[in-house]
Amino acid sequence: MINIHNYKDSVQNLDYSTLPATYWKTHQFVEKATENYTNWNIYNSSEPIKKTIDAYFIKLDEFLKKHYPQPKHELPNNIHVVKIANSHQETNHTEHKVKPTKVIASKEIATEDEEIDFSFVERIPEEIKFIKRFLSFHGKKKTKDDFLRFINALQRAMIEKKVRKASPYAKHIDYIQDKLIMVFNKMKKAIPVEINEEKLLELKGVILEEKVMPSVMLIKRYITLNGKYAVKDKAQLLLNAMDKAFKLKKITKMDKYNKLLDQMHANLSIYIKSKTQKILSIPKAELNGLNGVLGCGCNLSGIDTENEMSCLERDTVIPIAKNTQGIMNSIDFARMQFKTLGFAGKYRKLIGDPNKGFTTMVYGKPKMGKSYLCIDFAGYLARNHGKVLYVAKEEGLDFTLQEKLNSKEVAHPNLDVANDIPNDLSPYDFIFLDSVNKLGLSSNDLEALKHASPGKSFVYIFQTTKEGNFRGANEFQHDVDVVINIPEKGLAVQNGRFNQGGEMRIFDNDVMTEPRELEGIKKKKREIVEVKNVSNALPLNEKSSRFPDWTEPKDLSPSDWQKLKHIKKYYDEGNYAEAMDYAMYSSDTTIREEIPPNVWLAIGGQLTSTGREKLKQLLLDYPEK
Repeated sequence: MINIHNYKDSVQNLDYSTLPATYWKTHQFVEKATENYTNWNIYNSSEPIKKTIDAYFIKLDEFLKKHYPQPKHELPNNIHVVKIANSHQETNHTEHKVKPTKVIASKEIATEDEEIDFSFVERIPEEIKFIKRFLSFHGKKKTKDDFLRFINALQRAMIEKKVRKASPYAKHIDYIQDKLIMVFNKMKKAIPVEINEEKLLELKGVILEEKVMPSVMLIKRYITLNGKYAVKDKAQLLLNAMDKAFKLKKITKMDKYNKLLDQMHANLSIYIKSKTQKILSIPKAELNGLNGVLGCGCNLSGIDTENEMSCLERDTVIPIAKNTQGIMNSIDFARMQFKTLGFAGKYRKLIGDPNKGFTTMVYGKPKMGKSYLCIDFAGYLARNHGKVLYVAKEEGLDFTLQEKLNSKEVAHPNLDVANDIPNDLSPYDFIFLDSVNKLGLSSNDLEALKHASPGKSFVYIFQTTKEGNFRGANEFQHDVDVVINIPEKGLAVQNGRFNQGGEMRIFDNDVMTEPRELEGIKKKKREIVEVKNVSNALPLNEKSSRFPDWTEPKDLSPSDWQKLKHIKKYYDEGNYAEAMDYAMYSSDTTIREEIPPNVWLAIGGQLTSTGREKLKQLLLDYPEK
């Protein structure tokens, strides 16, 4: 039997790297706490540590006897030959060194985790999680913010009754809280953390050999795949892990979650074999049952219903509340205020003011301006409302996409681009999918993606045929809040919950219903418009030398100035068509409004009544010399 007197000899030639990690870690702590087996005071002075080490000795002894063959002639490394002398003689000690034989466990033994006496649990208690977090500080440099986050998390758990006074780990939590607060109040900069050896070993003993049930670990892996795009490889790995767990009898038919595992297995198999399903969608009833396993406030007593998942025991009666939820008086409802995103400008006029988590469908024939519209919309959202991801599967991350980003001037720290849907969408508030056709997503896939990303807004872009059709058009339209059609080049027409009948010129960057001071016209219809009721009219081919410089307005940025200078350069050279092209397709409304009305007329633009008044005033302010 292994004890503190023979432990050193018992493990001296043992290759711990071949053993399960539990034994190796405990051995390291024993070795360090006893100063290489020379000082066992910590063992004798602390009852919790003594119990932990004794339990470790017993299990190690059983493990060695079971898995390691005993040599025929077992000799210790150092044989001490002691000659007993007479009372008046000294006792002679001689030591003979014996070459140690390294004991190596076979691979078969090292991988047999199921033979180890683990204490399986369905959920690691919150207290254990905090103890592990505290132990993770040991030997690392931590800042004051690290301590503050830990203290806040711990105290929040206490307030929410996740950590209770009646917990068997209450004294450990009190110790951790006291130490964290004490250090936090004294520290001024980042410090290396060292936990007392005795307390370190004691806390390690608390969390020793507690392991989540294999079935629950598989359930957790399954839930992480819910709503994810293109995860068939991960689904196959999970399916293989389930098969292996049953084969090795880590999970048996007697497992309380066996029914859940059967449904998981069936759903994974269907998803992997399907040629059209791109997203793993877990049925709602099944997902409710899985969340119950991971902690929804229900007792973990297994699934006990006939046809669907439930966290409730059979025959549980739910009393009817006096104030039934989901029903309210119409007057109270009419007075409610709902929080919206606060859209402004042209997109408020086009779409309205949607709430968080809205969905939009944009469709139209090829080369009509869908991507230009959506990239400009993505830029607006990034500048004003949150983090945006633009998935450009249609064009990929190439020059075409770059050109559109530059022409619309939407590059922004809050706007990311990708050529496929990433597994983690959590950093983003708005996700654009360009296009759904190219990504191969069905309406069910989009619904699963939306369900797995609550609170996130999606913009789905569809490519139609030359006739304007695509498969499942009606089905997709019924599932979204906003529908935007591009019936002709450069025109967006919207119908949806938040605004009916909004229209917008994509390339003019303006809503059609909003009057503009300077209005451009299409290339093929450019005409020089005669200015009426303006005395002393300026010849259209006259250069602007008589007028002040208009290329550096104080309200615009230097990059906007540069665009105005480009337009003026084309104008001064007489290249009016190039000037209009640059104004229309490489600039926005704000820049075009800074172009003097005489220049705008010369390059082929039209004037509104306000524009004509501006021209009249300009000629009066700067008369011909």
